[in-house]
This record gives sequence, structure tokens and C-alpha cells, in this order.
Amino acid sequence: MVISVSDHQLSPERPAGKRLRVLMLVENNFPADSRVRNEARTLSEAGYSVAVIALRKRGETFLEEVNGVRVYRMPTLTVFKKLGGGRGTVGRIIARFQSWAGYFFEYVYFTVGCFLLSIYAAFRDGVDVVHAHNPPDTLFMVGAFHRLLGKRFVFDHHDLSPELYLSRFGMREGGGSLVYKVLLMCERLSLRTANIAIATNESYREIEIERGGIAEDKVFVVRNGPDRRRMRTVRPDPDLLATGKSILCYLGAMNPQDGVDYMLRALQHLAFTLDRKDFYCIVIGMGDACDDLKVMAEILGLKDHVRFTGFISDEELLRYLSTAHICLDPNPSSPLNDVSTWIKVMEYMAMAKPIVSFALKETRVTAQDAAVYVEPNDELAFAREIALLMDRRDLREKMGEFGKRRVDESLAWEFVSQNLLRAYARLGGSK
Repeated sequence: MVISVSDHQLSPERPAGKRLRVLMLVENNFPADSRVRNEARTLSEAGYSVAVIALRKRGETFLEEVNGVRVYRMPTLTVFKKLGGGRGTVGRIIARFQSWAGYFFEYVYFTVGCFLLSIYAAFRDGVDVVHAHNPPDTLFMVGAFHRLLGKRFVFDHHDLSPELYLSRFGMREGGGSLVYKVLLMCERLSLRTANIAIATNESYREIEIERGGIAEDKVFVVRNGPDRRRMRTVRPDPDLLATGKSILCYLGAMNPQDGVDYMLRALQHLAFTLDRKDFYCIVIGMGDACDDLKVMAEILGLKDHVRFTGFISDEELLRYLSTAHICLDPNPSSPLNDVSTWIKVMEYMAMAKPIVSFALKETRVTAQDAAVYVEPNDELAFAREIALLMDRRDLREKMGEFGKRRVDESLAWEFVSQNLLRAYARLGGSK
């Protein structure tokens, strides 16, 4: 299927009649990264030639063709554990230094690797557009090199790196922090190097224009949207149903800023403060904090109420989501979370699941009546809303139906992806 838009400018062809060749850069696994997978597929189906430079995980090859997309993979490099914790003042200082060093070497390694592989890809297949997905925000260096050769550069703004830094380390203000200032500088250089920028929501777009200094007509909002071909109801898990308990589900990353620790403390309140032990929570995903969260769950007495699955197949993921009665979005209020949009919220909605979430600006914009909202970071209130939905099947069904309808009518990837094609049409006249 070729996705088309009414604008007559949306031709992926160069003057010579050859397809425009797009090279995406993403510091993640492909096709596991759903946003990058969706964008690559959309551009490929619209007639662009698409290649991706990504990280390689165990069992993957250096070069592979995935649904018409050529994938170049580089080994994953991890230096130090990047959690920034530690006991005592000295321990915290050492852990913070290790975290900074870990990110520095990881980002330098990935940026240099992308630079070298982009040259290889340019000689092998040709490159017309370099499309960088952040973080890191250092990939503008690769884009700047190719711009010198007459190519185009697209900056796809997944995360606000300065706010990500503040949120990950529990800070509200950047102040005079050198790291914060460097991240602001890299963000600004990324935006000013770009022919066009892609934002995930209107909050990001405003920040890009006001803080990044990029012209309004160069910024396109391409929201995260669930792929309805992937997110579909399947036969529920019979073992989970046989427990007779309310099945809760979390899907997503498990890093310090993602709030899974808030969720676990809320579940402790649910089990012991509210004396509601008739639940079982499936926690799907991985992240830097995963091992610590497993230990935390045991300490909180949740061993019999929580299962961490790690990365699982789409088949298993759909089975668990199809079984779930309630889905959870525990992202706490933070400089990053307050203005970010989460794909898991829309995937919950696509599966017609009611959501319990903290009341964050962009989550409200997305979910509307598909979620119940809790005062940010109030774990006991979060538990109470879970208990309410456990007892209200009628409310769960009403919320689920609303969310599913909203996805089917406006939020699915097939709708939001139209702006990606409009953004690429803009490349033809950008400077």
C-alpha cells in the first residue's frame, strides 16, 4: 500500500527520476523501535529508498533487509552503569561521574560509528537525506558533513535531552550545570543544522521554535501513533484469567525517569494500605533501572503480585494486553514528562484498555476520557484509582471504547504519518 497525501508536492523522486535515498540514524534496535519502524515503513511505502543505522543485539547481523528497509548495525557499547545512584556523598559523586562518563563514551562512539557507516552507505547505495533520531543530539555532526556535500538533514526530536538529563537525575532546574548547558547547545545546533525538524507534539514544537531558534515553517508535528495492523486483540492468556484477579499491565521503558518505581509503590499501597490483593501486574519492557526495580518489588512485598517479562515477542505482548483489565502510565511529573507524549498510552488505547495516569499536560491531550487522572506523583491516589477501576467494569468498558474510537478516528499511525510525508515534501524547497 502506498500512502498518499493530496499535496501535489509529495513526490519522492529526484529530478533525474530516481527515488530519494533516506538514511536514518537511531541509537536503538531496529525494527524494535516502533516509531522509527513506522516512519521507515511509511517512507518506503511512499516510494522513498530507506536505510537505517542502528544498534545490534545478540543474534542480529551487520547488514539485513527488513521489509524493504536496509539495516546497518553496529555493536552496542556500554561503559559503566548509568543510573547515577550510589550510597553516601562520595558514592553519589562517583556514581554520577560514572553515569556522565558512560553517556559521553556511548554518544561519542555512536556518533563516530554513524559517521563512518554513513560514508559507507553513501558509497554503497547513495544518500540524499540524513534523518537523525535523537538522543543523542550529537548526530547533527553527521548531518552537517552530509549537508556540505549538498544533502538534506532531518532532525527527529524524540526527547528533550536537557529535560531528560534533569528528570533522570531528579533535578528541576539546570542552573549553571555545564552538562545542561552543553545539552542545550547540542539541541540548538541540531535544530539550526536541520533543513526540517520533526516534533512529537505541540509542546516540543513550541520549545524548538522558541528555544532552538528554528523557523516555524521548518517544524512538523508527527505524533507517536499506534500501528493498527500490529495492535490488535487476540485470545487472552488462559493462565492469567484463571487466577480470577484483576490483571494490570505496564508496557514501556524502565529507566529512572519512567516512573515504574512510583507504580510499584502505588501497588504496595493497593495491596497493603487498601488491602486489595486481588490483582496481578504484568510489567513488560527493559531499561537501565530494571534490575533495581525487581529488587524493589521484592522489598515492597510484591513478589506474588508482579511479573517482569523483559523483552517479549509481539505475540506475547498482544496476549498480555488482550488479557489486561487496566493499563498503567506511571510517568511522574518532571521537566521531561510534563511535556512528552508516550506511545504506550496510545497502544493501550488501541487495545481498548482503560488507563490510570498522573495528570500530565500531553497525556491529557492524548488520552482525554480514556484515562483517569491522579494528582502528579501521589502514589496512594494512584492506587485508589486502580481500585476504583477494578470494581467498575462498566467504567472500564466505557473508557476503553472511547480510547479505541479515538485511535481509530485520528490517532492511529496511518493518520499522523501524513505529516511525515508533508515534512519530506518540504525538503524539496528547504535551505
